[in-house]
Amino acid sequence: MNNIHVFPTIDELSAFFAQKLAELSHSVPEGKQASIALSGGSTPKGIFQYISQYAADSIHWDNIRLFWGDERCVPPEHEESNYKMTLDNLMVNIPLESSNIFRIKGENAPMEEAERYSSLVTGLLPKHKDTPAFDMVLLGLGEDGHTASIFPPDINLFDSKSLFAATQNPYTGQKRITATGRIINNARSVFLLVTGSSKAEMVARILKKQEGYEKLPASRVMPESKNLFWLLDGQAAELL
Repeated sequence: MNNIHVFPTIDELSAFFAQKLAELSHSVPEGKQASIALSGGSTPKGIFQYISQYAADSIHWDNIRLFWGDERCVPPEHEESNYKMTLDNLMVNIPLESSNIFRIKGENAPMEEAERYSSLVTGLLPKHKDTPAFDMVLLGLGEDGHTASIFPPDINLFDSKSLFAATQNPYTGQKRITATGRIINNARSVFLLVTGSSKAEMVARILKKQEGYEKLPASRVMPESKNLFWLLDGQAAELL
């Protein structure tokens, strides 16, 4: 089911998500760690800044391993790197060991890196129905309905047998590496984080199942666990 939560401000949205992350970090059995796949984009950036400044102490970071759901094919120090965005906005104030950080290496050849990361994740994550299962996946929503780095022309990646795949931004040609629907929808929980009035039309199309919605990648986010959370600010929800 869709758990839709609307917040007046991004700070309130961020506080809610930080609480969910804290609850997960404190619920991990002794000797285990929760695996979280992060997203890039403006909304996660704001949430990461909030957590770093106001909520870092509430989270048991030793119990968390960080992965990424997608990455631009650039070096880790590049301004467009999702890893760098997380480093600059989340990790700056948190005691996370480097041994618990598993980045997608955007500087590598895309297809080879997608295969390497798939193998890495397969070796580290617990399985559900023979597929690695993240405890939590964070996703954003593009104005074209894309999520992770699955754009409308590549919506068939939701049916791929691969775990991660090489793709590209159809508007800029920039190469990307992305999680596929197979691993996104196998997660224990998925959070779609959406803010701003520019996303309102797309949010309404998907959640109201308006004409053509099924062609939008974000409409295919349907975790088998049924734990899908839409976290929206008031502007993103203004057409609901």
